[in-house]
Amino acid sequence: MNDILNSLIKFSQDGGPFMYPIVIVLALGLAITLERWLHLSVAKARNRRLIKKLLPLMQKGDLNGAGQLAQKSNTAVGRILVQGIENFKLAKGRDDFEAVMDESVMEAIPRLEKRVHYLAMFANMATLLGLLGTIVGLIKAFTAVAQVDPALKAEILSTSISVAMNTTAFGLIVAIPLLLFYTMLQTKATEIIDNLETTVVKFVNLLWRVKSRQ
Repeated sequence: MNDILNSLIKFSQDGGPFMYPIVIVLALGLAITLERWLHLSVAKARNRRLIKKLLPLMQKGDLNGAGQLAQKSNTAVGRILVQGIENFKLAKGRDDFEAVMDESVMEAIPRLEKRVHYLAMFANMATLLGLLGTIVGLIKAFTAVAQVDPALKAEILSTSISVAMNTTAFGLIVAIPLLLFYTMLQTKATEIIDNLETTVVKFVNLLWRVKSRQ
């Protein structure tokens, strides 16, 4: 374990000053990944629990009970249903009502996808910072080689290039997982959005059945 830690420390030291901004990018990316994963996981679970409670009430035509239950829950499904019930009585036709419900879903999407796009940006930043660090390192290496004994040029140049390449390697090591995290969270958010859209269709059908009975 100590050998691995020492190797990582030496690797970061050999990479030069550009390793530090890459580490900051990694820390920010991991923080966003953890926060969004927890948020989306909780949102998905809470939406499912609420839907299981709401559907029986909706099927019975108990709009007041469903509205009260939805209003108490701080979930995307709850907010959509509350808006739906409020606009249900005012809707002139099914098309108008469906448009209102679709608008409610569109309002929920930014909350679910919030900050996820930063991961793609951080992945690009890590890659570019790694390349920039390598270029700066190579410039310094060639400048230093020009001022030393010709017999030492090959050794100094190879050593300097090896050190400069550490920055690119580290940038890619950070960028690849961040892209994977981005795809994973985007997929999770899309799954929740699809579930919301399916639930909205069910709610619209149930509410219209209630209206047809009246």
